[in-house]
Amino acid sequence: MAAPISKHCISVSRKVGSFLFNSVFIAQAAHCSNNMDCQRPTKLEFAVQMTCESCGEKVRAALEGKPGVNSVSIDVGQEQVLVESALTSAEVQALIESTGRRAVLKGIGGSEQDLGAAVAMLAGAGSIQGVVRFLQLSEERCLIDGTIDGLEPGPHGLHVHTLGDLTLDCLSCGEHYNPFGRQHGGPEDSDRVWDVIGRSLVVDAGEDDLGRGGHPLSKQTGNSGERLACGIIARSAGLFQNPKQICACDGVTLWEERDRPIAGKGRSKNNPETLAAHL
Repeated sequence: MAAPISKHCISVSRKVGSFLFNSVFIAQAAHCSNNMDCQRPTKLEFAVQMTCESCGEKVRAALEGKPGVNSVSIDVGQEQVLVESALTSAEVQALIESTGRRAVLKGIGGSEQDLGAAVAMLAGAGSIQGVVRFLQLSEERCLIDGTIDGLEPGPHGLHVHTLGDLTLDCLSCGEHYNPFGRQHGGPEDSDRVWDVIGRSLVVDAGEDDLGRGGHPLSKQTGNSGERLACGIIARSAGLFQNPKQICACDGVTLWEERDRPIAGKGRSKNNPETLAAHL
């Protein structure tokens, strides 16, 4: 099933470099959770299949007035929808697609100066796959938002690991990124600030006990079990920074890409039978 990650706004205690994504926390993947830890709105830029003004009006009607939606701007000619909202990107996308039109998230930004964004595309055994996005809202706050499909119901540990190395799948990601050697803890604990670009994000089989369990691994990793899926954390586009409509390398369009893997078998337009990547 799909496990949406609650939109978390994490307060951090130390700055590690201007214009670099510099926050990390130990999170739990929420099971169908709408509980927001932060009501501070963010701006979400979607490409939406629209061919006429009535299309735009239907999308506007699906968004305006909904709890958590602050403002909506629609450009039918550019097939662009900009939403300022405290909802997760998946929730906003679902509202747009309730009109029967496909939507693709192209950019994410805050209400103030863009301090950087990052994304991790997760993949693992079987059908486990997902996308987790990071947005530095300010020098002291970071938003983490995403969805992971194929997980068993219930909480799962979600951690940043030291290495951006997938040569042995998740086994080569290294240990939890912990440059100061501090005891494993939770989102509310202090000293959670590190630069994570180029490292990896891993989702585990079980719940993270946040260092409060009795297992020998509790103080080190949260004892959340085997690694199920992982991906490298890379810089991502902010608002209006992603003009791509078609991939120059293989001819896959923005709308087709969502139904194809990121790379490898099934990516080519000549091989359309493939699992959805949910981009």
